Amino acid sequence: MVLITTDPIDPHGAYDMIASKSAGSVLIHYAVVKTQEGKGGVTCHIDYALAGDAEEELRSIAGEIVGSRGIEDILLIRRSGRVGVGEIISLVAASSPSSEDAFAACKLAIGRLKTMRSIVKSEVCG
Repeated sequence: MVLITTDPIDPHGAYDMIASKSAGSVLIHYAVVKTQEGKGGVTCHIDYALAGDAEEELRSIAGEIVGSRGIEDILLIRRSGRVGVGEIISLVAASSPSSEDAFAACKLAIGRLKTMRSIVKSEVCG
């Protein structure tokens, strides 16, 4: 399952969306906006603008991961719009009979989300 949303990501429902009776491992990762020093000062928030079909790009990433590993299901959620410090930018979750496969799938998905072309990041500092 994939989702692009302007609403805050609710971490509590992720397990129910990805768990299955045959999955011995369910791994969930949240990327969060952190405070850091930039050229313009300290990060206040980040604006994520859609610059293409982000949902299709997420579906493509999910398809590659499920097709290449022992993954039962993958969940990719990505925010667009203004995301404040401490808020969740993205959620990646994988369920698998194997913890090694779940960790590998999440690591690959996290890397791919960072390089999405259909979402443009603008850090706002104050």
